[in-house]
Amino acid sequence: MMSAQIARPQASELTRRTPMAGVMLRFVVATVGTAVVAWLVFLVLMRPSQHELALMAVLLFGSAVLSILIGYLVYRSQWIRRSPRIAWTLLAGYVLVGVLTFINVWLAARLMFLSAHDVVLVAVLLLFGAGITVSVGYLLSSSLSDEAGRLVQAARRVALGQLDVRLEPQGRDEMADLSVAFNDMAEALTQAAEQQRAVDGLRRDLIAWAGHDLRTPLTSVRVIVEALADGVVEDPDTIQRYLRTARKDIEVLSLLIDDLSVLAQIDAGGLQLDRQPNSVGDLVSDTLESFSLRAERQGARLRGEMAGSPSIIPFDARYIGRVLANLIDNALRHTLSGGEICVSVRSAAKGVAVEVHNDGPAIDPVDLPLVFDRFYRGEKSRSRATGGAGLGLAIARAIVEAHGGSITVTSTVGTGTSFVFVLPAS
Repeated sequence: MMSAQIARPQASELTRRTPMAGVMLRFVVATVGTAVVAWLVFLVLMRPSQHELALMAVLLFGSAVLSILIGYLVYRSQWIRRSPRIAWTLLAGYVLVGVLTFINVWLAARLMFLSAHDVVLVAVLLLFGAGITVSVGYLLSSSLSDEAGRLVQAARRVALGQLDVRLEPQGRDEMADLSVAFNDMAEALTQAAEQQRAVDGLRRDLIAWAGHDLRTPLTSVRVIVEALADGVVEDPDTIQRYLRTARKDIEVLSLLIDDLSVLAQIDAGGLQLDRQPNSVGDLVSDTLESFSLRAERQGARLRGEMAGSPSIIPFDARYIGRVLANLIDNALRHTLSGGEICVSVRSAAKGVAVEVHNDGPAIDPVDLPLVFDRFYRGEKSRSRATGGAGLGLAIARAIVEAHGGSITVTSTVGTGTSFVFVLPAS
């Protein structure tokens, strides 16, 4: 209801008609101007007497006043807008013009110049001319009406959900422009519908996948708590092992909820960045230090490289630190014991590039374009053995792009996998 109420003022702005006073003023000026031009031409070409000149002035300006009065009444009554078809409206206009022309010329001929025989002849010719005018007008107005009807039918089909409807523009007039505008509208509606379907699918996947990733650690914690509460486990070492497992599951839950919160902010456009001049090298060094103990336990080596002098650029250290953490975490989960992870910083075009490389198994080429998709995992079973909810890389890409940067991935058998993100220097 709220969106409909907001949209109505916009629609009224689009459909606002030209003010009546302006239309009638132009009509009056055109009609009086035509009478003046006709009177001057009569004066120059016919060289009439004063009596004939005065009589012609009365006829022309009297006819102009009559035309203005009739036009005003027709426009004021909105009779044109009550017609069910454009063709009928235009045809009625042609008939009205023909009648006015007949009255004007017949009166002029009757009062001033011609004999009774010639007046009848002029009347017949005027009737013939009016008939021809109406016939040609009907032909042209029918073409215009048919084109409008084609647009109406296409719009109704779109309203029924047939978004593939397109019109072939006919000619170069306003109706052709309207056909082009209709096609643009239909294309925009098609794209919007496709985006909506994608969003709906993503929302369903989000609910299903988040439910799965939340349910598994919650179930584990519940079982452990129940076992400890019921006194099933009494051995101190076993109790400590259970508590460590519960703490690990709680950490997994905390990270997943944090990831979902960041993802919601990104989708809502509410990711507020606090860009300050920071050293990328220092951030890399601090992040490597925080992962050193985990890497040591896993039997992997962490190494950092800095090409050139330390780079100071504006970025949000908290979020870029999250990007680095996600990439290093992903690298550790896919690095075998004895493997190596290297994080290097180097200058790039108009910015700084950070590469996270691991020498573990390569990513399947089929899966490579999907690694930044939400909830994507290379493990088809979606096992938690390797950890991760499939959000880390998606969040990393969103954060880097929010900084105006880019992130890419390459993976080669025997060499390993490299993630590279570039941050702009300004």
